[in-house]
Amino acid sequence: MSDTHAETVPYVRETMLPQLAPPSSQAGAVKWLRENLFSGWFNTLLTVLGALVLVWLAVHFLPWFLHGVWNANSVAECREAIAQAWGDGATGACWAVIRERWPQFLFGFYPSELYWRPVLALVLLFAALAPVLFPSLPRGMMALTALYPGLGYLLLWGGSFWFPVAVYLGFVIGYVVFTSLAKAGQALLAPILGGLVVLLYWLFLSGPVERALEAVIPLSIQSVPSNAFGGFVLSITIGVAAIALSLPMGILLALGRRSDMLLVKALSVGFIEFIRGVPLITLLFTASLLLNYFLPPGTNFDIILRVVIMVTFFSAAYIAEVIRGGLAALPRGQYEAADALGLDYWKAMRLIILPQALKISIPGIVSTFIGLFKDTTLVIFVGLLDPLKGITDAVRASIEWKGVYWEPFIFVGLIFFIFNFAMSRYSMHLERRLRREHR
Repeated sequence: MSDTHAETVPYVRETMLPQLAPPSSQAGAVKWLRENLFSGWFNTLLTVLGALVLVWLAVHFLPWFLHGVWNANSVAECREAIAQAWGDGATGACWAVIRERWPQFLFGFYPSELYWRPVLALVLLFAALAPVLFPSLPRGMMALTALYPGLGYLLLWGGSFWFPVAVYLGFVIGYVVFTSLAKAGQALLAPILGGLVVLLYWLFLSGPVERALEAVIPLSIQSVPSNAFGGFVLSITIGVAAIALSLPMGILLALGRRSDMLLVKALSVGFIEFIRGVPLITLLFTASLLLNYFLPPGTNFDIILRVVIMVTFFSAAYIAEVIRGGLAALPRGQYEAADALGLDYWKAMRLIILPQALKISIPGIVSTFIGLFKDTTLVIFVGLLDPLKGITDAVRASIEWKGVYWEPFIFVGLIFFIFNFAMSRYSMHLERRLRREHR
Protein backbone atom coordinates (compact mmCIF):
# COMPACT_ATOMS: atom_id res chain seq x y z
CA MET A 1 0.00 0.00 0.00
CA SER A 2 1.41 3.39 -0.96
CA ASP A 3 2.02 6.12 1.58
CA THR A 4 -0.44 8.46 -0.18
CA HIS A 5 -3.12 5.77 -0.13
CA ALA A 6 -2.47 5.09 3.54
CA GLU A 7 -2.84 8.79 4.36
CA THR A 8 -6.20 9.20 2.53
CA VAL A 9 -7.90 5.88 3.27
CA PRO A 10 -8.22 4.98 6.96
CA TYR A 11 -8.63 1.24 6.34
CA VAL A 12 -8.62 -0.98 3.26
CA ARG A 13 -9.34 -4.73 3.47
CA GLU A 14 -6.83 -6.80 1.55
CA THR A 15 -8.57 -10.24 2.01
CA MET A 16 -12.22 -11.38 1.60
CA LEU A 17 -14.16 -12.68 4.58
CA PRO A 18 -15.69 -16.16 4.23
CA GLN A 19 -19.32 -16.21 3.05
CA LEU A 20 -21.84 -16.50 5.88
CA ALA A 21 -25.08 -18.45 5.88
CA PRO A 22 -28.23 -16.35 5.41
CA PRO A 23 -30.30 -15.58 8.51
CA SER A 24 -32.65 -18.37 9.50
CA SER A 25 -35.64 -16.11 8.86
CA GLN A 26 -34.56 -15.58 5.23
CA ALA A 27 -33.92 -19.17 4.07
CA GLY A 28 -35.47 -22.60 4.04
CA ALA A 29 -38.83 -23.53 5.53
CA VAL A 30 -38.97 -20.47 7.79
CA LYS A 31 -38.74 -18.13 4.81
CA TRP A 32 -41.43 -20.09 2.92
CA LEU A 33 -43.76 -19.99 5.91
CA ARG A 34 -43.24 -16.24 6.39
CA GLU A 35 -43.88 -15.47 2.71
CA ASN A 36 -46.80 -17.84 2.06
CA LEU A 37 -48.62 -18.34 5.37
CA PHE A 38 -47.67 -15.61 7.84
CA SER A 39 -46.83 -12.58 5.68
CA GLY A 40 -49.20 -10.32 7.60
CA TRP A 41 -51.84 -10.32 10.31
CA PHE A 42 -54.67 -11.00 7.84
CA ASN A 43 -52.87 -13.90 6.13
CA THR A 44 -51.90 -15.26 9.55
CA LEU A 45 -55.58 -15.20 10.58
CA LEU A 46 -56.61 -16.98 7.37
CA THR A 47 -53.89 -19.60 7.93
CA VAL A 48 -55.07 -20.30 11.47
CA LEU A 49 -58.71 -20.53 10.38
CA GLY A 50 -57.80 -22.85 7.51
CA ALA A 51 -55.81 -25.09 9.85
CA LEU A 52 -58.76 -25.28 12.24
CA VAL A 53 -61.09 -26.27 9.38
CA LEU A 54 -58.68 -29.01 8.27
CA VAL A 55 -58.42 -30.34 11.84
CA TRP A 56 -62.22 -30.36 12.16
CA LEU A 57 -62.60 -32.24 8.88
CA ALA A 58 -59.93 -34.76 9.86
CA VAL A 59 -61.52 -35.39 13.28
CA HIS A 60 -64.98 -35.93 11.83
CA PHE A 61 -64.27 -37.78 8.58
CA LEU A 62 -60.90 -39.51 8.89
CA PRO A 63 -62.19 -42.22 11.26
CA TRP A 64 -64.96 -43.01 8.79
CA PHE A 65 -62.35 -43.66 6.09
CA LEU A 66 -59.97 -45.53 8.39
CA HIS A 67 -62.71 -47.82 9.73
CA GLY A 68 -63.67 -48.86 6.21
CA VAL A 69 -64.33 -52.50 5.38
CA TRP A 70 -63.25 -54.04 2.06
CA ASN A 71 -64.20 -57.69 2.53
CA ALA A 72 -67.94 -58.20 2.95
CA ASN A 73 -70.88 -59.48 0.94
CA SER A 74 -73.50 -57.02 2.19
CA VAL A 75 -74.02 -53.83 4.17
CA ALA A 76 -75.00 -55.89 7.22
CA GLU A 77 -71.65 -57.71 7.15
CA CYS A 78 -69.85 -54.38 6.84
CA ARG A 79 -71.56 -52.96 9.91
CA GLU A 80 -70.94 -56.14 11.87
CA ALA A 81 -67.23 -56.09 10.99
CA ILE A 82 -66.94 -52.42 11.99
CA ALA A 83 -68.66 -53.08 15.33
CA GLN A 84 -66.35 -56.02 16.07
CA ALA A 85 -63.20 -54.09 15.19
CA TRP A 86 -64.00 -50.65 16.65
CA GLY A 87 -66.83 -51.24 19.11
CA ASP A 88 -70.56 -50.61 19.11
CA GLY A 89 -71.59 -47.25 17.72
CA ALA A 90 -68.53 -46.93 15.51
CA THR A 91 -69.05 -45.88 11.92
CA GLY A 92 -67.04 -46.67 8.84
CA ALA A 93 -67.15 -46.84 5.07
CA CYS A 94 -68.39 -49.98 3.38
CA TRP A 95 -65.87 -50.10 0.55
CA ALA A 96 -66.85 -53.71 -0.10
CA VAL A 97 -69.59 -52.44 -2.42
CA ILE A 98 -66.86 -51.01 -4.68
CA ARG A 99 -64.88 -54.25 -4.57
CA GLU A 100 -67.96 -56.30 -5.47
CA ARG A 101 -69.60 -54.02 -8.04
CA TRP A 102 -66.71 -52.15 -9.70
CA PRO A 103 -67.38 -53.84 -13.08
CA GLN A 104 -70.83 -52.25 -13.14
CA PHE A 105 -69.43 -48.80 -12.40
CA LEU A 106 -66.90 -49.16 -15.21
CA PHE A 107 -68.78 -51.20 -17.84
CA GLY A 108 -72.46 -50.90 -16.94
CA PHE A 109 -74.31 -53.94 -18.24
CA TYR A 110 -71.82 -54.65 -21.02
CA PRO A 111 -71.44 -58.46 -21.42
CA SER A 112 -68.77 -59.60 -18.98
CA GLU A 113 -67.17 -61.97 -21.49
CA LEU A 114 -66.58 -58.95 -23.77
CA TYR A 115 -64.94 -56.63 -21.24
CA TRP A 116 -61.72 -56.93 -23.24
CA ARG A 117 -63.28 -54.91 -26.06
CA PRO A 118 -63.89 -51.62 -24.19
CA VAL A 119 -60.55 -52.05 -22.40
CA LEU A 120 -58.77 -52.44 -25.75
CA ALA A 121 -60.74 -49.49 -27.12
CA LEU A 122 -59.53 -47.34 -24.20
CA VAL A 123 -55.90 -48.40 -24.68
CA LEU A 124 -56.11 -47.66 -28.41
CA LEU A 125 -57.71 -44.30 -27.59
CA PHE A 126 -54.66 -43.25 -25.58
CA ALA A 127 -52.39 -44.50 -28.38
CA ALA A 128 -54.41 -42.54 -30.96
CA LEU A 129 -54.38 -39.35 -28.88
CA ALA A 130 -50.65 -39.54 -28.13
CA PRO A 131 -49.36 -38.14 -31.48
CA VAL A 132 -51.97 -35.37 -31.33
CA LEU A 133 -51.11 -34.31 -27.78
CA PHE A 134 -47.35 -34.79 -27.98
CA PRO A 135 -45.78 -33.62 -31.30
CA SER A 136 -42.43 -35.22 -30.46
CA LEU A 137 -43.85 -38.66 -31.23
CA PRO A 138 -43.44 -40.10 -34.76
CA ARG A 139 -45.90 -38.64 -37.25
CA GLY A 140 -46.56 -42.13 -38.58
CA MET A 141 -48.70 -42.75 -35.49
CA MET A 142 -51.27 -40.35 -36.97
CA ALA A 143 -52.46 -43.26 -39.10
CA LEU A 144 -53.82 -44.88 -35.94
CA THR A 145 -55.45 -41.57 -35.01
CA ALA A 146 -57.26 -41.49 -38.35
CA LEU A 147 -58.36 -45.13 -38.12
CA TYR A 148 -59.36 -45.07 -34.45
CA PRO A 149 -63.00 -43.88 -34.86
CA GLY A 150 -63.78 -46.95 -36.98
CA LEU A 151 -61.82 -49.29 -34.71
CA GLY A 152 -63.45 -47.83 -31.61
CA TYR A 153 -66.94 -48.22 -33.03
CA LEU A 154 -66.23 -51.80 -34.12
CA LEU A 155 -64.84 -52.75 -30.70
CA LEU A 156 -67.62 -51.13 -28.68
CA TRP A 157 -70.71 -51.91 -30.74
CA GLY A 158 -69.47 -54.80 -32.84
CA GLY A 159 -71.39 -55.90 -35.90
CA SER A 160 -70.16 -55.99 -39.46
CA PHE A 161 -66.52 -55.18 -40.10
CA TRP A 162 -67.55 -53.55 -43.38
CA PHE A 163 -69.66 -50.80 -41.79
CA PRO A 164 -66.69 -48.58 -40.79
CA VAL A 165 -65.01 -49.48 -44.09
CA ALA A 166 -68.03 -48.18 -46.00
CA VAL A 167 -68.02 -44.99 -43.89
CA TYR A 168 -64.31 -44.38 -44.51
CA LEU A 169 -64.89 -44.91 -48.22
CA GLY A 170 -67.03 -41.76 -48.13
CA PHE A 171 -64.03 -39.73 -46.95
CA VAL A 172 -61.96 -41.17 -49.81
CA ILE A 173 -64.61 -40.18 -52.34
CA GLY A 174 -64.89 -36.69 -50.85
CA TYR A 175 -61.11 -36.25 -50.98
CA VAL A 176 -61.01 -37.28 -54.65
CA VAL A 177 -63.77 -34.81 -55.52
CA PHE A 178 -62.13 -32.03 -53.51
CA THR A 179 -58.67 -32.45 -55.06
CA SER A 180 -60.11 -32.77 -58.56
CA LEU A 181 -62.05 -29.51 -58.25
CA ALA A 182 -59.11 -27.74 -56.61
CA LYS A 183 -56.80 -28.72 -59.46
CA ALA A 184 -59.45 -27.50 -61.94
CA GLY A 185 -59.32 -24.05 -60.33
CA GLN A 186 -62.62 -24.34 -58.43
CA ALA A 187 -61.15 -23.63 -54.99
CA LEU A 188 -64.40 -22.07 -53.71
CA LEU A 189 -66.68 -24.91 -54.83
CA ALA A 190 -64.28 -27.73 -53.87
CA PRO A 191 -65.14 -27.97 -50.13
CA ILE A 192 -68.87 -27.41 -50.73
CA LEU A 193 -69.29 -30.00 -53.47
CA GLY A 194 -66.89 -32.41 -51.74
CA GLY A 195 -68.93 -32.29 -48.53
CA LEU A 196 -72.20 -32.65 -50.46
CA VAL A 197 -70.93 -35.73 -52.29
CA VAL A 198 -69.83 -37.33 -49.00
CA LEU A 199 -73.22 -36.60 -47.40
CA LEU A 200 -75.16 -38.06 -50.33
CA TYR A 201 -72.93 -41.14 -50.33
CA TRP A 202 -73.51 -41.76 -46.63
CA LEU A 203 -77.26 -41.30 -46.98
CA PHE A 204 -77.90 -43.43 -50.04
CA LEU A 205 -74.90 -45.59 -50.95
CA SER A 206 -73.01 -46.55 -47.78
CA GLY A 207 -75.68 -49.10 -46.79
CA PRO A 208 -75.72 -50.94 -50.14
CA VAL A 209 -71.90 -50.89 -50.28
CA GLU A 210 -71.72 -52.42 -46.79
CA ARG A 211 -74.23 -55.15 -47.65
CA ALA A 212 -72.44 -55.95 -50.91
CA LEU A 213 -69.08 -56.32 -49.16
CA GLU A 214 -70.66 -58.42 -46.41
CA ALA A 215 -72.22 -60.70 -49.02
CA VAL A 216 -68.84 -61.25 -50.69
CA ILE A 217 -66.74 -61.64 -47.52
CA PRO A 218 -68.84 -62.16 -44.34
CA LEU A 219 -66.81 -60.68 -41.50
CA SER A 220 -68.31 -59.51 -38.22
CA ILE A 221 -68.05 -59.73 -34.44
CA GLN A 222 -70.74 -60.03 -31.77
CA SER A 223 -73.01 -56.98 -31.63
CA VAL A 224 -73.69 -55.16 -28.35
CA PRO A 225 -76.85 -53.00 -28.16
CA SER A 226 -76.63 -49.44 -26.90
CA ASN A 227 -78.87 -50.18 -23.91
CA ALA A 228 -76.10 -52.43 -22.55
CA PHE A 229 -73.74 -49.47 -22.31
CA GLY A 230 -73.39 -47.82 -18.94
CA GLY A 231 -70.98 -46.55 -16.35
CA PHE A 232 -67.74 -44.99 -17.49
CA VAL A 233 -67.81 -46.82 -20.82
CA LEU A 234 -70.86 -44.71 -21.66
CA SER A 235 -69.46 -41.45 -20.24
CA ILE A 236 -66.08 -41.81 -21.96
CA THR A 237 -67.71 -42.76 -25.28
CA ILE A 238 -70.03 -39.75 -25.27
CA GLY A 239 -67.39 -37.40 -23.85
CA VAL A 240 -64.59 -38.29 -26.27
CA ALA A 241 -66.87 -38.25 -29.31
CA ALA A 242 -68.42 -34.89 -28.35
CA ILE A 243 -65.03 -33.32 -27.58
CA ALA A 244 -63.53 -34.48 -30.88
CA LEU A 245 -66.51 -33.17 -32.87
CA SER A 246 -67.28 -29.96 -30.98
CA LEU A 247 -63.83 -28.36 -31.33
CA PRO A 248 -63.78 -28.09 -35.16
CA MET A 249 -67.47 -27.20 -35.15
CA GLY A 250 -66.85 -24.47 -32.57
CA ILE A 251 -64.00 -23.05 -34.66
CA LEU A 252 -66.24 -22.83 -37.73
CA LEU A 253 -69.04 -21.19 -35.70
CA ALA A 254 -66.61 -18.63 -34.26
CA LEU A 255 -65.34 -17.77 -37.75
CA GLY A 256 -68.90 -17.64 -39.03
CA ARG A 257 -69.95 -15.24 -36.28
CA ARG A 258 -67.14 -12.86 -37.26
CA SER A 259 -67.78 -13.25 -40.99
CA ASP A 260 -68.70 -10.33 -43.24
CA MET A 261 -71.23 -12.52 -45.09
CA LEU A 262 -74.65 -11.64 -43.69
CA LEU A 263 -76.27 -15.06 -44.12
CA VAL A 264 -73.32 -16.98 -42.63
CA LYS A 265 -73.11 -14.59 -39.69
CA ALA A 266 -76.87 -14.71 -39.04
CA LEU A 267 -76.96 -18.52 -39.07
CA SER A 268 -73.94 -18.75 -36.76
CA VAL A 269 -75.29 -16.19 -34.31
CA GLY A 270 -78.72 -17.81 -34.32
CA PHE A 271 -77.31 -21.27 -33.66
CA ILE A 272 -74.99 -20.11 -30.87
CA GLU A 273 -77.56 -17.99 -29.08
CA PHE A 274 -80.29 -20.61 -29.33
CA ILE A 275 -78.13 -23.47 -28.07
CA ARG A 276 -76.64 -21.39 -25.25
CA GLY A 277 -80.09 -20.23 -24.20
CA VAL A 278 -81.52 -23.75 -23.82
CA PRO A 279 -80.61 -26.14 -20.96
CA LEU A 280 -78.73 -29.28 -21.95
CA ILE A 281 -81.47 -31.43 -20.43
CA THR A 282 -83.94 -29.92 -22.91
CA LEU A 283 -81.66 -30.85 -25.79
CA LEU A 284 -81.28 -34.39 -24.45
CA PHE A 285 -85.06 -34.77 -24.23
CA THR A 286 -85.26 -33.49 -27.79
CA ALA A 287 -82.72 -36.10 -28.86
CA SER A 288 -84.60 -38.85 -27.05
CA LEU A 289 -88.22 -38.03 -27.87
CA LEU A 290 -88.52 -35.61 -30.79
CA LEU A 291 -85.67 -36.38 -33.18
CA ASN A 292 -87.30 -39.53 -34.55
CA TYR A 293 -90.35 -37.52 -35.61
CA PHE A 294 -88.21 -35.71 -38.20
CA LEU A 295 -86.83 -38.94 -39.68
CA PRO A 296 -88.46 -41.32 -42.18
CA PRO A 297 -90.77 -43.97 -40.64
CA GLY A 298 -88.95 -47.05 -39.46
CA THR A 299 -85.61 -45.27 -39.09
CA ASN A 300 -83.61 -46.70 -36.20
CA PHE A 301 -81.49 -43.80 -34.95
CA ASP A 302 -79.27 -45.01 -32.13
CA ILE A 303 -79.95 -43.24 -28.82
CA ILE A 304 -76.25 -42.81 -28.01
CA LEU A 305 -75.66 -41.24 -31.42
CA ARG A 306 -78.56 -38.86 -30.80
CA VAL A 307 -77.11 -37.87 -27.43
CA VAL A 308 -73.63 -37.36 -28.95
CA ILE A 309 -75.12 -35.03 -31.58
CA MET A 310 -76.93 -32.87 -29.02
CA VAL A 311 -74.02 -32.76 -26.58
CA THR A 312 -71.74 -31.79 -29.49
CA PHE A 313 -74.04 -28.93 -30.48
CA PHE A 314 -74.22 -27.72 -26.88
CA SER A 315 -70.45 -27.79 -26.38
CA ALA A 316 -69.69 -26.28 -29.81
CA ALA A 317 -71.78 -23.19 -29.02
CA TYR A 318 -69.72 -22.49 -25.90
CA ILE A 319 -66.41 -23.27 -27.59
CA ALA A 320 -67.35 -20.87 -30.39
CA GLU A 321 -67.67 -18.03 -27.89
CA VAL A 322 -64.38 -18.95 -26.22
CA ILE A 323 -62.57 -18.93 -29.57
CA ARG A 324 -64.30 -15.71 -30.61
CA GLY A 325 -62.79 -14.13 -27.52
CA GLY A 326 -59.36 -15.35 -28.62
CA LEU A 327 -59.90 -13.93 -32.11
CA ALA A 328 -60.98 -10.57 -30.67
CA ALA A 329 -57.90 -10.47 -28.41
CA LEU A 330 -55.50 -10.50 -31.36
CA PRO A 331 -54.16 -7.09 -32.43
CA ARG A 332 -55.50 -5.71 -35.68
CA GLY A 333 -51.96 -5.73 -37.01
CA GLN A 334 -51.99 -9.54 -37.26
CA TYR A 335 -54.88 -9.40 -39.72
CA GLU A 336 -53.21 -6.59 -41.65
CA ALA A 337 -49.94 -8.53 -41.79
CA ALA A 338 -51.75 -11.50 -43.33
CA ASP A 339 -53.28 -9.18 -45.94
CA ALA A 340 -49.89 -7.63 -46.64
CA LEU A 341 -48.44 -11.07 -47.34
CA GLY A 342 -51.13 -11.65 -49.95
CA LEU A 343 -52.71 -14.60 -48.12
CA ASP A 344 -56.31 -15.46 -48.82
CA TYR A 345 -58.84 -15.82 -45.98
CA TRP A 346 -58.33 -19.51 -45.24
CA LYS A 347 -54.53 -19.41 -45.45
CA ALA A 348 -54.45 -16.37 -43.17
CA MET A 349 -56.66 -18.15 -40.63
CA ARG A 350 -54.72 -21.41 -40.81
CA LEU A 351 -51.20 -19.97 -40.71
CA ILE A 352 -51.45 -16.74 -38.69
CA ILE A 353 -54.76 -16.02 -36.93
CA LEU A 354 -56.06 -19.31 -35.58
CA PRO A 355 -52.76 -20.59 -34.10
CA GLN A 356 -52.56 -17.45 -31.95
CA ALA A 357 -56.26 -17.33 -31.11
CA LEU A 358 -56.38 -21.00 -30.10
CA LYS A 359 -53.32 -20.53 -27.88
CA ILE A 360 -55.06 -17.69 -26.07
CA SER A 361 -58.25 -19.76 -25.77
CA ILE A 362 -56.68 -22.93 -24.32
CA PRO A 363 -57.89 -22.41 -20.71
CA GLY A 364 -61.45 -21.70 -21.80
CA ILE A 365 -61.53 -24.60 -24.26
CA VAL A 366 -60.28 -27.10 -21.69
CA SER A 367 -62.75 -25.77 -19.11
CA THR A 368 -65.54 -26.38 -21.61
CA PHE A 369 -64.27 -29.91 -22.24
CA ILE A 370 -64.19 -30.63 -18.51
CA GLY A 371 -67.74 -29.36 -18.13
CA LEU A 372 -68.82 -31.44 -21.11
CA PHE A 373 -67.32 -34.62 -19.63
CA LYS A 374 -69.10 -34.03 -16.33
CA ASP A 375 -72.37 -33.25 -18.11
CA THR A 376 -72.40 -36.78 -19.55
CA THR A 377 -74.01 -37.79 -16.25
CA LEU A 378 -77.20 -36.03 -17.42
CA VAL A 379 -77.94 -38.85 -19.85
CA ILE A 380 -79.77 -40.56 -16.97
CA PHE A 381 -82.74 -38.36 -17.92
CA VAL A 382 -83.06 -40.11 -21.30
CA GLY A 383 -82.82 -43.63 -19.91
CA LEU A 384 -79.07 -44.26 -20.20
CA LEU A 385 -77.24 -45.52 -17.11
CA ASP A 386 -74.52 -43.00 -16.30
CA PRO A 387 -71.99 -43.92 -13.59
CA LEU A 388 -73.08 -41.29 -11.07
CA LYS A 389 -76.83 -41.81 -10.81
CA GLY A 390 -77.87 -44.68 -13.05
CA ILE A 391 -75.33 -47.32 -11.98
CA THR A 392 -75.27 -46.12 -8.36
CA ASP A 393 -79.05 -46.49 -8.08
CA ALA A 394 -78.89 -49.90 -9.76
CA VAL A 395 -76.28 -51.07 -7.23
CA ARG A 396 -78.14 -49.67 -4.24
CA ALA A 397 -81.39 -51.26 -5.43
CA SER A 398 -80.03 -54.73 -4.66
CA ILE A 399 -80.98 -56.05 -1.23
CA GLU A 400 -77.35 -56.76 -0.26
CA TRP A 401 -76.27 -53.14 -0.64
CA LYS A 402 -79.45 -51.34 0.35
CA GLY A 403 -78.43 -48.59 2.73
CA VAL A 404 -75.01 -47.82 1.27
CA TYR A 405 -74.82 -44.18 0.17
CA TRP A 406 -71.58 -42.20 0.14
CA GLU A 407 -69.16 -44.88 -1.04
CA PRO A 408 -70.38 -45.17 -4.66
CA PHE A 409 -70.51 -41.40 -5.07
CA ILE A 410 -66.97 -41.01 -3.69
CA PHE A 411 -65.65 -43.71 -6.03
CA VAL A 412 -67.35 -42.22 -9.11
CA GLY A 413 -66.25 -38.71 -8.12
CA LEU A 414 -62.66 -39.91 -7.78
CA ILE A 415 -62.67 -41.38 -11.31
CA PHE A 416 -64.13 -38.17 -12.73
CA PHE A 417 -61.50 -36.17 -10.85
CA ILE A 418 -58.67 -38.26 -12.33
CA PHE A 419 -59.85 -37.65 -15.91
CA ASN A 420 -60.56 -33.96 -15.38
CA PHE A 421 -57.32 -33.36 -13.48
CA ALA A 422 -55.40 -35.01 -16.32
CA MET A 423 -57.04 -32.65 -18.83
CA SER A 424 -56.25 -29.67 -16.61
CA ARG A 425 -52.59 -30.62 -16.21
CA TYR A 426 -52.18 -31.18 -19.94
CA SER A 427 -53.72 -27.76 -20.53
CA MET A 428 -51.08 -26.19 -18.28
CA HIS A 429 -48.34 -28.17 -20.05
CA LEU A 430 -49.61 -26.97 -23.44
CA GLU A 431 -49.70 -23.35 -22.28
CA ARG A 432 -46.09 -23.55 -21.07
CA ARG A 433 -44.95 -25.18 -24.30
CA LEU A 434 -46.60 -22.52 -26.47
CA ARG A 435 -45.49 -19.53 -24.40
CA ARG A 436 -42.88 -18.48 -26.94
CA GLU A 437 -43.24 -14.70 -26.67
CA HIS A 438 -41.97 -14.77 -23.08
CA ARG A 439 -38.74 -16.65 -23.82
